[in-house]
Amino acid sequence: MKLKTLKVGTWAMFIGLLGLASCKEDLPEALDTSPQMTVLTSIKIVNAGENGTTVLTGTIDEDAKTVSFPRIDPKTNFANLKFEAVTSDGAKLDKEVYPVTFDTDQTEKVIVVKVVNSPRFREYLVKLRLKVPVFGADFEKGTTYDFTNNPLGDPLYASFSGAATRGSGFDGQKVLIVWRTGGPHLLDVAELKKGVINKIPINITGVSQGTFTVNMGAQVKGHTYIANLSSNTAASPLKVYHWTNPSSAPEVILNINVGTINGAGVRYGDNFSASLDDQGNGYFFFGDNAATKVLRFDVANYTTVTNPTVFAMPVTGAGSWTSFNRIGNTSEYLFTGHDAPVALISESGVSAFTMSRTAIPVRGSDARIVNFNSERYLIVTTAARTGSEATNFYVYDITKGANVKEALTNLNSLPTVTPVFQYSLMGPVNTSPASQTGFYVKKDAAGNDETLMLYSAASDAGFVFFEFGKKVALD
Repeated sequence: MKLKTLKVGTWAMFIGLLGLASCKEDLPEALDTSPQMTVLTSIKIVNAGENGTTVLTGTIDEDAKTVSFPRIDPKTNFANLKFEAVTSDGAKLDKEVYPVTFDTDQTEKVIVVKVVNSPRFREYLVKLRLKVPVFGADFEKGTTYDFTNNPLGDPLYASFSGAATRGSGFDGQKVLIVWRTGGPHLLDVAELKKGVINKIPINITGVSQGTFTVNMGAQVKGHTYIANLSSNTAASPLKVYHWTNPSSAPEVILNINVGTINGAGVRYGDNFSASLDDQGNGYFFFGDNAATKVLRFDVANYTTVTNPTVFAMPVTGAGSWTSFNRIGNTSEYLFTGHDAPVALISESGVSAFTMSRTAIPVRGSDARIVNFNSERYLIVTTAARTGSEATNFYVYDITKGANVKEALTNLNSLPTVTPVFQYSLMGPVNTSPASQTGFYVKKDAAGNDETLMLYSAASDAGFVFFEFGKKVALD
């Protein structure tokens, strides 16, 4: 008997209908038509405030499954926090009361709230923020002025190539570029912010001697300092030049044969730290190239340099590019090198506390303490020594702590340290990783902190500076 042949399409339809008929009871319903929906339509806190009578309405982001509320009076009874919610038919919140605990110094908390409609549920992350004064800089809304290898900014500033610029400086008004081959110069910060690059040549009449006649520098409250690279011979003395007017010939404020200083190292000028207070008193520090001996000079009124003193490097193996930065007008200093952890030291190199090599990147150089709007920060610029490293700028919040030693101890003890701000100057690998940082705090008419400027630079990586306003409570 010859069977009747069906067309392929007809046969497939027949099988499909047969399958639907036999399996109809096993098919799930579409999620959108399920009676057990778990959508949060609106939510309120109904017992906020000291008297428990304040109502706060939350803002729901259904895509992200988050809820944010206006800042809450810290006198609220958080042990008995109550929500009122509108949800899908048949659904409700998983609890009537949500006990919330804020740790000491904690001003924000995220809790999980569930919308349940058995057997289904949906979780929302609810962010609670205390209504307390806000401090510090708003690192989420800064402005960046980039002249580095980072492609997000302007092209690399040309002087920072071929290792021709090892030293730079920043005082909020000017950027100092110690260009060894093309001549040192200043750049006006106000012009750079407008995208204008106008080199202000520095008069180097009489600048002479040294392996390099200009190598490192510092810009301190309108005072420009440049140091040469020298050895311990009369033919190659260590020199420091000073300007307050770049068009005038420099004042030679230091000219000394290091070979005549008992116990000094062989080569100085690879690094230079001008650690001065608001009156221009303090010290110049030079770490020798071998990273074994520190040469310190007393400084008075910005220009009187006396009393050469030698002491051992605070941390062994720190590398040739070390730094000694005074903390405000105190007698404490931060020491760093491109292969040394941050250390809190005295002016004689005695360490009060040394951080772990792994707490923050050990390549972090030129560490400084910045105080702004009642918060305290640690800033560093890293050195790119290998192919797996880049030149990065980091800012760490170290406000917590009665003093700097306690603040650094707290930072060092964290299981994971996260910067509050970071930026990459990119590469390349640097065999002469001179790196710099800087900062400037702009005050308002009443003398209060208004904006914070931070600076970062490195040999072959370029320079960048940032401007941040104060944090402002918006609700």
